[in-house]
Amino acid sequence: MLRNFSSLLTNRNTLIILLNRNFTSLEVSTALRPFYFAVHPDLFGKYPRERARNESSLQQLSSILEKIQKSKFVPPVSLSFYVKDKAKKTGKFRFINIHLQGNDIRTTLCTILQSCDLPTDYVDRIIPLPSTDNPNTNFKFRYKNEVDFTKVNQNHPIYAHIKMQMDMKRAQELLRLKNYLQKNALEALKKSRKGDIHREEVKRLQEIITNELQVEDLRWDCSWNEEHRKGCLLSFMSLVNQHPRIKYVLKGRVLIFSSFFTGVSLDGHIMLYSGEVRNNWLDFLKNIDRYDEALKRIPAFENSLSHVLRKIKIGRRKFMPKIVAGQYEQNLRQITTSLSDYIGLKHFPDEWPTSLENFEIVVETEAGPLMVSPTGQFIVPATIPGSLLVNFITTNLEEASKKNCGL
Repeated sequence: MLRNFSSLLTNRNTLIILLNRNFTSLEVSTALRPFYFAVHPDLFGKYPRERARNESSLQQLSSILEKIQKSKFVPPVSLSFYVKDKAKKTGKFRFINIHLQGNDIRTTLCTILQSCDLPTDYVDRIIPLPSTDNPNTNFKFRYKNEVDFTKVNQNHPIYAHIKMQMDMKRAQELLRLKNYLQKNALEALKKSRKGDIHREEVKRLQEIITNELQVEDLRWDCSWNEEHRKGCLLSFMSLVNQHPRIKYVLKGRVLIFSSFFTGVSLDGHIMLYSGEVRNNWLDFLKNIDRYDEALKRIPAFENSLSHVLRKIKIGRRKFMPKIVAGQYEQNLRQITTSLSDYIGLKHFPDEWPTSLENFEIVVETEAGPLMVSPTGQFIVPATIPGSLLVNFITTNLEEASKKNCGL
């Protein structure tokens, strides 16, 4: 039997060809790019209900696509989205329901795109529909995940072998699951009850820190379990008891235990890396005035970049990667210097408008993307050379303008 397809006779005259061609993750992302732009949560910044709906549905869709690509069974499901009605330019939303049924990735992608009145040309180029010009053909094409084995000819000798393999696999999976549950049920129950104790203790410690230190709020931005959170809070309380002066630093501030860094966020919140030693926390809290000063300087650096780039607005994405104020200040300084060096040698292109005040740029870390967001923002990494940034803006001015007008 050939590697790229297998066959199964359903009657004397018809042969089903099972095509195993699958989309890669990159092809799926490319095919759905117009859809993502149409429902992107950033488009609904002023509408929290619609934004939350789209975020939740996008997470479900991502899980569904992953299962389909791994040839796992996916039950029928309906996903709902809000789409901005750009055609009528009314600023209102269109509510759509997308019904997904079956495990064929091609059909799934086409259903998603067609539900939003988007073209499926890219999908058709990757896997075109089999030709049906000859109604008398003895061949029927099906994609691997699309085949319903309940409708095949069960009297065919090939089917007996396939059914036996399927039954054996199903029995093995059920036995494996049953044995796993029997083996781990008591341990899971024990850990769950233990987790309840830790959760209560974490809640109690958070209330103590919030009340005694007059912290405005205490948040978690890390994936630690309750036991680790408890240890983190106890370590922090021990630090405060040994160094009472830092209480005044925390008063009226938002305290966040982070999985990224220790520092002051762009929102002015105190971030403590949950995996760091206490001495590092102490050094940071003792010198927090220096970090706060960096936060105060940021508007001046943003104004400087705006001045160099023809009064362009300096924006920030709500869900941009976490960064401390000092690092963001360095990023702004770096990209402003690159543009100043460019202007010292060349002029901005003639096709640029005299002012870019209707456009917005977002400066991210050196690993950040170079793209135009669904809302028309120029999103650029801090390390981009001045010449490349100017070329990027020149190439995408029209696209950014259209997306701005569509909001």
